[in-house]
Amino acid sequence: MTLFTKPECHLCEQLKNAFDLSAMEVNIEVLDTGDAGALAHLAWHGLVDTARKTLPILVLDDSSAVGEFSRIEEMLMARANQFGLSYKGKIVSVTSCESGKCTLQ
Repeated sequence: MTLFTKPECHLCEQLKNAFDLSAMEVNIEVLDTGDAGALAHLAWHGLVDTARKTLPILVLDDSSAVGEFSRIEEMLMARANQFGLSYKGKIVSVTSCESGKCTLQ
């Protein structure tokens, strides 16, 4: 699994703070100006247009993608359970992004 995020995205930060993504074998790709590889990986999955609308995006092991925050959270909870890991419970914070910082620009 790969989680595409970007700096200053509060939804991305909520997920990174709630789960031990490394222990869950979830790769994190940070989309910023300093990492052309992450953007190329996003483009390889055909997700650039999706990222312009919403982040984070979770790419599953079968290469399908999930962009809806609540579904990403559910999938990461299931993954944590699979690995026998705890997580900080269901995220009850803001699950939408009106600021525009949760999109690729």
